[in-house]
Formats: sequence, C-alpha cells, structure tokens
Amino acid sequence: MNKKKIDSATIISAVIVLALFVAVFIAEQIIPATSMLFTVIKKGATYALVAVSMNLLNGFTGIFSLGQAGFMLIGAYVYGIFTIPVAARADVYQYYNGGLVQFTMPVFLAMLCAGLAAAFLAFLIGLPVLRLKSDYLAIATLGFAEIIRALFQWDKLGPVTNGSNMLRLFPNFNDFNIKNADGTVAVYFSTLVPLLIAGVCIGVIIMLINSTYGRALMAMRDDEIAAEAMGIRLASHKRLAFCISSFFAGVGGAMLAMYQTTVQAKSFTTAMTYEILLIVVIGGIGSVTGSCLSSFLFVACSEWWLRFLDQKQMIGNFEVPLLRNGFRLVVFSIIIMIVVLFFRQGIMGNKELPDLIRQLQGKNKGGADK
Repeated sequence: MNKKKIDSATIISAVIVLALFVAVFIAEQIIPATSMLFTVIKKGATYALVAVSMNLLNGFTGIFSLGQAGFMLIGAYVYGIFTIPVAARADVYQYYNGGLVQFTMPVFLAMLCAGLAAAFLAFLIGLPVLRLKSDYLAIATLGFAEIIRALFQWDKLGPVTNGSNMLRLFPNFNDFNIKNADGTVAVYFSTLVPLLIAGVCIGVIIMLINSTYGRALMAMRDDEIAAEAMGIRLASHKRLAFCISSFFAGVGGAMLAMYQTTVQAKSFTTAMTYEILLIVVIGGIGSVTGSCLSSFLFVACSEWWLRFLDQKQMIGNFEVPLLRNGFRLVVFSIIIMIVVLFFRQGIMGNKELPDLIRQLQGKNKGGADK
C-alpha cells in the first residue's frame, strides 16, 4: 500500500515537472524574447543547479563548504577557453597573440570538461582540506575560491585565461535557437535548453541521494561515529561527495558563462557564494525541491519584481519617498529576514515535492473517510 502511494506521488511529481518544461517551451514561442521572464528562468536554472550541488554537501553530507564560486569560476573558464571559435581567438586574446589553445570543442563536451576540471581540483584540494571540521573547513574552501580568482587573473596565465581581460564570443544559450535562412528565429530553445541541462543534472543528484551511497552520506551527517561503525569509510565518502558537488558547480559555472555571454574572474566573488548559500537556507537545508524553488524566487525578486524600487515614482506632482537606486536591496533584505523568521527550516524544510503530494493525498483520503 505504501509502495503504491510513493509511486503515485513520484509519478505526479514527474508529470508536474514535465508540464513546466512544456509550458516554458510554449511561452518561449509566444512571449517576446526580451521578456524578463526568460532571464529569470535562465539564471534561476543555473543557480538552482549550483544550489542543489551545494545542498548535497551542506544539507545531505554535513560538510560546510563555501567554495562554490571558485568551482563555478573554473567551470566557466574551461567552457569559455575551449569553445571560442579559432577565427575569433585573435580578437579575444589580443594581448596574448591569439592565446595558447587553438582548437574548439563542441558545447556539451566543453561543459563536461568544465565539470571534470572542477571535480579534479576539488579532489586535490579535498585531500588536505576535508580533514578540517565545521567553520575551519568553510574558511579553507572560501580561501581557495579567492586564490583561484586571483590566480586566473595572473598575467603569466594570460595565454590561457586571458589574464584580467574577459573571455567572449563563445556559444551562448541563444545559439540553440533554430533560425531561418534569413537569420530570423524559427523556433526558440534558448530558455528551454538551460532548464533541461539543469533538470538532467539535478535528476542525477536526486538519484544519487536516493541510492545506498546517498543514504551513507546522510548517515555520516547524522552521526559520523555510528556511520563509521557501520562500515562507511568517512574520508573516501566525503572526498567523493566533495568532487561530485564540485563537478555540478563547474557545469553551473559553464551555464553562467553562457547566460552572461562573457567570463571575467572578478565577477566570481564571495558574494556569489553567499547568494547560493542564502538560496539553500531559504529553500531548506536538505531539500532539493526547496533549493530549486528558492533559486527562481531569489532571482525573480532580485532581478525583476523589485526593480521598480530603484526608480523614482511620481503620483501626480508628489514624488514617492525613498525610491532611489539601491532601495531594492533594502526591501529585498527585509523580505529575506521575514522569510527566515517565519520559516525557520526554510520554505520546504527537509521535504520534497513527492512528500507534499503524499500529504495532500492523505488529507483527501482523511476527508473522504469522514
């Protein structure tokens, strides 16, 4: 009986997600491409993937890491370096004689390499860093992100990273659109594709969490001593979780590069990591659904819904007070404080979408019995 409930809830959840993909595709063909809705979906999908990868560490494994911006930087640069057309490299690397790399990779292969590069560096860093606990681990990973950011701007690495100059002219999400012979867009895919990429990656993370390996990670989070007594190898499991999380952060960095259409190391600051951490906390530590929902809500509030607060507003001859450049951030901060006060465990807590559906099924069944 319970198995049937779990299966039906999972199927309904899958149908809801599929319906959202179809709705986005239809909306993209109808609504003008300049709509802020598509900007929110593209950036929200990118942040959702990175937030879920961070939640895999902080929420499901109990490792407090703050190095996501560093791994995103690696992914963004690897993607940009390997996908710039050879003919355009002289314009991009104008101070470094066209750069060292003189070949171009397909987009999805470059994204895979972006994730693998981030995972490889995570493996090297994890050897000494994962011996640390709690705040010390967070400080060490935060320091790593800052070192990487400074290193990628080093002039000696300019033939590869372009130094402090930005990478550009690589493929972005708009290149997925199908165009007519005259250059006009016939079918739009620039919003659906990032959503699909993030969806597939998050689906893989969900399968990992629900596997025996994921249960081992959660056992480590709850009690390391008991987990070790059960035969779980703490060091290897932590290292592997760190690498997997970094892999998807690297893919998220590649997606961010495609969204921004340029890459520059100075934009991957600690503030970016704090934004991702805030998304995880608001959504619920230990909830993949919560991280996804809060990502889109965070981006929508910060980039779209509250933007009018940064502009002067007139009601007749009366000027509305306080509405100035930067006031949006003040209101946004107040909203975050309210959410944290009323949702101590985040929007979803540690629940997922199928859990909510099961609750609704239980209530409906209880109402029918009465």
